[in-house]
Amino acid sequence: MAKQNVAEQFVDTLARAGVKRLYGVVGDSLNPVVDAVRRHAAIDWVHVRHEETAAFAAGAEAQITGKLAACAGSCGPGNLHLINGLYDAHRSMAPVLALASHIPSGEIGLGYFQETHPDRLFQECSHYSELISSPKQMPRLLDTAIQNAVGRGGVSVVTLPGDIADEPAPEKSAETAIVTSRPTVRPGDAEIDELVRMIDKADKVTLFCGSGTAGAHAEVMEFAGKIKSPVGHALRGKEFIQYRNPYDVGMSGLLGYGAAYEATHECDLLLLLGTDFPYNAFLPDDVKIAQVDVRPEHLGRRSRLDLAVWGDVRETLRCLIPRVREKKNRRFLDRMLKKHADALEGVVKAYTRKVDRHVPIHPEYVAAVLDEVAADDAVFTIDTGMCNVWGARYISPNGRRRIIGSFSHGSMANALPMAIGAQFTDRRRQVVSMSGDGGFAMLMGDFLTLVQYDLPVKVVLFNNSALSMVELEMLVAGLPSYGTANKNPDFAAVARACGAHGVRVEKPKELAGALKDAFRHKGPALVDVVTDPNALSIPPKISAEMVTGFALSASKMVLDGGVGRMVQMARSNLRNVPRP
Repeated sequence: MAKQNVAEQFVDTLARAGVKRLYGVVGDSLNPVVDAVRRHAAIDWVHVRHEETAAFAAGAEAQITGKLAACAGSCGPGNLHLINGLYDAHRSMAPVLALASHIPSGEIGLGYFQETHPDRLFQECSHYSELISSPKQMPRLLDTAIQNAVGRGGVSVVTLPGDIADEPAPEKSAETAIVTSRPTVRPGDAEIDELVRMIDKADKVTLFCGSGTAGAHAEVMEFAGKIKSPVGHALRGKEFIQYRNPYDVGMSGLLGYGAAYEATHECDLLLLLGTDFPYNAFLPDDVKIAQVDVRPEHLGRRSRLDLAVWGDVRETLRCLIPRVREKKNRRFLDRMLKKHADALEGVVKAYTRKVDRHVPIHPEYVAAVLDEVAADDAVFTIDTGMCNVWGARYISPNGRRRIIGSFSHGSMANALPMAIGAQFTDRRRQVVSMSGDGGFAMLMGDFLTLVQYDLPVKVVLFNNSALSMVELEMLVAGLPSYGTANKNPDFAAVARACGAHGVRVEKPKELAGALKDAFRHKGPALVDVVTDPNALSIPPKISAEMVTGFALSASKMVLDGGVGRMVQMARSNLRNVPRP
């Protein structure tokens, strides 16, 4: 049997860690690794058109599966293109291993063609970034990188010169056990005791939930019911906490709606559960706050805390539920539920007036129809910008759907690449990319990746020929919009020219049929919907402090758009409120 080279050993180790595919663009320094993938039965090479797409796709795959995913870039410019997608994966706590191929080892530090220093470049967007300078470092360095990515949740980067990848691998005495899943973390007894005391003492408690409540829906609902607490959420917590939630008071933050803001400000005790909510202007400064998070570096970095609890949300709630006293008074909860329903009823009127006849089409209407016709287990990938607003307000979670986007990093052009990674995990599952025309055009080349692999991703393009979120930022700053207009082609014709299904929709009555036809199509499809550029949104509570660095406006021209099926959920929850 021929002796392995370093590249073959590298690929073997990835396969042992559960990696199914390696996203990237081939290049000379990557050739030994790509050839090793070609000959390996357990890993596929996914040829994308831009390395940024590779990183976004790997991050999305990791978020959908919860398992390690991988991407690669060739030396210099190739791996440098990975950086934006890796920032997003790292900030989303998605376990991703990135291979940064490098120039010949003997030329490092001498200004060689395409020379960069990847081991330095990626330090800020990774838990671990190291250079393999000798075959003897394999496979221990790669094992360590994998354990950092999986164990700490985020990115690890391995820099590998092409010549070293082609050298004979060192002998292995035994295969090292590799971490492939994360443990649960139980808080200490002292923290649990203090948290029980604070909850029992408070008359009005509000829960504010983030993505750290994934897998803890049942516990959150049981806990909220016992202490009669309203439950609000951040954007990343929406898919995990909003469905089947009789205590729902909506979402706080820049895309917020409903009564979440009031519930977090009018309580005696606010419990932040698994959230690294970034906008501290929306958090109160005059109520007691306790925070539970599995990552201790998140504790207290957004707001002043009265108690910091280091632990997994589900395990923490399992400790609390049998110990806290059941609260009998639900006046605060019922008042917040009523406020929430009233708030949703108010904004829904602006959305429903002649919306099915309005041309250009209201984007709110597009999102609402999409929510109705999409599959119950669909994966939605959402572009940053106004698509975030429509996704936050109109896509209804149900425990089976997934909703992912660049919610922490806030990058443009994320939806299509993320859809690629999501679709590769399961070709039979419906994957919908909610793309803005600006974001789609930025990485439009990777629509060809859908065609090349016949991935049945459905791109729903919100095409208003403008960078609308940026226009709002300019409006807030008192500036005229400038440089925000897009002169777009007929994107449906472009899709057809690429070999995919493409249809353009300009009238509301054509929308539902076009979406259903696209969903029935077996391969990739694009629905180019011409939408109203004036249909913009503002949150329920605005101050000058809140608008800094983000697109908000109190202009009379701005529509405070609707909330889709959430108003029905709020009405349903009101049935639980006792009548006097």
